[in-house]
Amino acid sequence: SPGAGSRMGGRPSSPLDKQQQQHLKGQVDTLLRNFLPCYRGQLAASVLRQISRELAPQEQARCQLLQNKKLPRVREHRGPLTQLRGHPPQWQPTFCVLRGDGRLEWFSHREEYENGNRPLGSTTLTGYTVLTSQREYLRLLDALCPDSSRDHTQEEPDPLLEMPVSSPLFLQHPFRQHLCFSAATGEAQRAWRLALQGGIRLRGTVLQRSQAPAARAFLDAIRLYRQQHGQFGNDDVTLGSDAEVLTSVLMRELLPALRAQTLPGLRGAGRARAWAWTKLLDAVHAAVLAGASAGLRAFQPEKDELLAALEKTIRPDMDQMLRLRARVAARLKAEVQSPLESCLRGKVDAQLPRITQTLLSTVEAELEAVRTLLTQGMDRLFRLLRGSSSSTQLRKEVYSFGEMPWDPELMQICYQEAKRSRGQLGQLAAPFGFFGTQSLVFGAQDLAQQLMADAVTTFLQLADQCLTTTLDCDQATQQLEKVRGRVLKKFQSDSSSARRRFIHGWLLCIFLPFVLSQLEPSCKAELLKFEGDVLAMGSPALTIEGIYEDVVRGFLLQRINEELKKALGARNMSCVLDDCSEEPWDQAEAGEALRGSWPMPVNCWGSGRGISRGVVSVGSWKEQRAPCLLTWSGCPGS
Repeated sequence: SPGAGSRMGGRPSSPLDKQQQQHLKGQVDTLLRNFLPCYRGQLAASVLRQISRELAPQEQARCQLLQNKKLPRVREHRGPLTQLRGHPPQWQPTFCVLRGDGRLEWFSHREEYENGNRPLGSTTLTGYTVLTSQREYLRLLDALCPDSSRDHTQEEPDPLLEMPVSSPLFLQHPFRQHLCFSAATGEAQRAWRLALQGGIRLRGTVLQRSQAPAARAFLDAIRLYRQQHGQFGNDDVTLGSDAEVLTSVLMRELLPALRAQTLPGLRGAGRARAWAWTKLLDAVHAAVLAGASAGLRAFQPEKDELLAALEKTIRPDMDQMLRLRARVAARLKAEVQSPLESCLRGKVDAQLPRITQTLLSTVEAELEAVRTLLTQGMDRLFRLLRGSSSSTQLRKEVYSFGEMPWDPELMQICYQEAKRSRGQLGQLAAPFGFFGTQSLVFGAQDLAQQLMADAVTTFLQLADQCLTTTLDCDQATQQLEKVRGRVLKKFQSDSSSARRRFIHGWLLCIFLPFVLSQLEPSCKAELLKFEGDVLAMGSPALTIEGIYEDVVRGFLLQRINEELKKALGARNMSCVLDDCSEEPWDQAEAGEALRGSWPMPVNCWGSGRGISRGVVSVGSWKEQRAPCLLTWSGCPGS
C-alpha cells in the first residue's frame, strides 16, 4: 500500500510490544472519530461548490495550451549505490531503483532486480529530505537526542565515522528511519539527488494536484480539524496521501509524549541512541499509518454513498440554499466588518506588499526559465531540420524534446528558481503562522512542470497537424517557425494566468488562517445569532462557520486584489483572480492518484489529427506514431 514504510533486509521484529500497539490503535481510532465528522461536512460543502459552478454561466476557457493529461510521473532511475544496512549496520553494495510513482526499492545485486525478485527493502518517498553532506547529516543526528552532542570519543565504533563518505545521499524523515546511501562519483550523486527530489515532490503533492472534490474536501477537513485544536497556521503537514497526512497529524500530536516517555529508556548513547530513536519512530509511524489506511478504507463505502446522496439532495434545493447563504453572509459582513478591517490595517497591510512582491519575483523567474528551456528545445529541432541530420538523429531529438518536462537535470534550472526565495519567504510569513514553504516550493515546481508539459504537447500536436510529406525542409521549417510563434504566444497567456492564480492562492494560504485566528475571540460568539437560520435549511453543505469564513475571505481578497493590481500593473486585469476559493495548486487535471499501477510515459505525438506515418519505438515507449517531423520526403537522410 502507498506509504507502507520501509522494509529493511533482516530487520528484527517491531520494537513496540502488544500494549503499545494497542495504545496506538486507540489513538488512531480517536483521531478518526474526531476527524471524520469534519470530512463529512467538507464533502457536503464540496458538492455544493461543484454544483454551484456547474450552474454558473460558463466563461470562455482561458487555457491556450493543450493540457497534458498524463502528468504526474518521475523518470525511472536505477543504478548501483552503497547502503548502510544490516544489523549491526554496515556499508554494503546495493542496487537501487526509483520507480515512476516515486517509490524507492533496493536489491542486493542488479541481477535480483533484472530477474524480478523481491527487493530487500522499499519505501515511498513522502516527507523525506535529501542531504548530500555527511557533516550536515551527523549534526542532524546529534540534535535528535538531548545528549547526542557530547564527546563521541568514548563511544562504540560508528560506521558513519569509520568510513567517511565522499558522495553521500542521506534520506532524512521526521518520523521514519533514515536511509543512508553513497554514490561512486559526484556525478552519480547529483543524478540520484535530482531523481529522489522529484520522487519526493511527486509523492508529496498528490492531494494538492488533484481536482477531485473529495481531495479538496479532505484538505479542508484537515485544516478545520487543526483549527478546532487551536492550530490555525499552515505548514507542510498536508504533503502526502490522505492516510499519510492523517499519520503526520497524529505523529505531531504524539511526539512530545513519546519523546518524554521513551527517550530516557533508550539504550546506547550519542548517535547510536539517535539511530535507535529513529527506529522507534519508524515503528510508531508504521503502526499509525496502517491504522489510518485501514480506517479510511473502511470509510470509503460510506463516502461513496454520501456523495451520491448529497448530489441528489443538494441539487433540487440549490437556489434556495444560495439565497439563504447570501442573506446570512450580508448580515455577517455587517457584524464582522469593523474588527476585520482593524485586523487587516494593523497586522496584514504592512507586510502584504513585501510578501506579494517576493512571490511575484519567484514565480516570474521560474516561468522565464521554463520559457527559455522551451525556446531552446524548439530551436534545436530547427537546427537539425536545416542541417543534414539523419532521421535517427532527428528522432532522438524529438524524443528528448517530448521528455523535457520529466528530465530532472534540464528542469532543475527552473526548479532552482522556485527555491531561491524560500528563506526570505519563510522569514516574512512566519509571523503569520505560515511554515509551509516546502509546500509552496513544490507547488511552484509542479506549476513549471505542468506548463512545460502542456507547451511540449501543444508544439508536437500543432507540428503534426501542419506538416505534410509534400513539404521540403525549407517549407517545413517555415511551418514550424509559425508553430513556434503560436506556442510561445499561448505559453505567455497561460503562464500569465497561472502566475496570478499561484500568487493569489498562496497569499490566501498565508494570511487567511492568521486573520481567522485573530478574529476568533471577538467574532465566534456572534455566529450563534445566525446559526438558527442556517440549521433550518437542514443541509450539511451549508454551515454558519463556512459562510463566516467566506465572508472573511472576501474581505481579504479585496486587499489581495488591490495589492496584486499594483504589483502586476493594470494590464489584463480582467482575467485576474477568479475562482477565489481555489487552493494554490490550481492546475489542469494531473492524472490518476497514486494508487495502483502507474501509467506509461505520455504519448507526446498528438491526438491523431494530421498526417501519420509509421511506428516508432524508443526506450520503454510502446508503439507510438512517428510525428511528421520525421516523415516528409524532403528531410535529408530520411
